Amino acid sequence: MSAEAEEVAHDTVEAAVRAQLAKAFGGVRGIIEAAVPTIAFTVSWITTEDLKLSLIISVALAVVLLAVRIVQRSTPQFVINSLIGIAIGAFFASRTGDAKDYFLPGILWNAAYMLAMLVSIVTRWPVVGFLIGSVTGDPTAWHKDQGIVRLCTRLTWLLMLPCAVRVAVQGPVYLFGGGDQAVAALGFAKIVMGWPLQVAAFAAMLWVLGRGRTPVKPAAPA
Repeated sequence: MSAEAEEVAHDTVEAAVRAQLAKAFGGVRGIIEAAVPTIAFTVSWITTEDLKLSLIISVALAVVLLAVRIVQRSTPQFVINSLIGIAIGAFFASRTGDAKDYFLPGILWNAAYMLAMLVSIVTRWPVVGFLIGSVTGDPTAWHKDQGIVRLCTRLTWLLMLPCAVRVAVQGPVYLFGGGDQAVAALGFAKIVMGWPLQVAAFAAMLWVLGRGRTPVKPAAPA
């Protein structure tokens, strides 16, 4: 679909952002695919305390889920994203021999993502604004309309909140926790604060978007 066609389909900022956000979520299946390898790793480590076996089971399940996607010819994007994260976590844990390092890349990623969004808000170039640019074909034209900037700033705050919560909860557990309890707590937190938190943020964003109708193109000056 061309930029012009997208623009016709989404004549308001709210409609454009809703459409773009919907693409970022894999639905119920995407949520399950993201959670299964982490659940498997956590349960395996708690029951066997065998780091190598737990890593193999986690990665193998992610590969199986990817293979199923390929066989069904459905989009493998969400499984690939999950597999990359799992592979990086497995690398960290296997290098140090500490099971809780499996969760370190996710904590660092959320911290970096949170910082990037905070910087975009402070500089008044909120990252959600670039979703508008992807629809209109001009990545920066939205910035000329202060109404759109304010809306995208509120949405970016909501998008950033899950990352901040994950870092605030999981960070101290990783730094100060130890043994099976820390691994179990990090596994539980990763699952509960993964897609459920993201879906909650998505719902809050949709509520904000449902309250307004901001034109995609700023009105021409009188």
